Amino acid sequence: MSQNFTLMLRDSSSAKRIDGVVSFVGEDASGSFGILPGHARIMSILELGLARFRRADEPWQYLAMPGAVLYFRDNLLSLSTRRYFIDDDYERITDTLTSQLLREEEASQEVRQSLAQLEQEMLKRLLKLGGGG
Repeated sequence: MSQNFTLMLRDSSSAKRIDGVVSFVGEDASGSFGILPGHARIMSILELGLARFRRADEPWQYLAMPGAVLYFRDNLLSLSTRRYFIDDDYERITDTLTSQLLREEEASQEVRQSLAQLEQEMLKRLLKLGGGG
């Protein structure tokens, strides 16, 4: 049995292969779980937040992401997400995740406001068209 596995990270613009992984810890809707080499096939949806992985004789690497699709089979762990950040410093990656989430929330709020304004303008035009006939 193999003593390690490969982690394949895919986001909206790139793919990264990490060989020699000996452990992965993530969290889905049912809670936290771990994957070791030789694990049975599994597919899950990871929650927004931090996961971590470790290669032999190296420190944990933290993986921040806004959720991901996880698939493990034949010692290949694939994670597909919109975006991810990797760092071995827990506090630094937590700060990165927090600031990224704040930026995304601000952008989302701007989009919602724009959509509300567009909706109001469309309603005004429809009322104008309906009232004129």
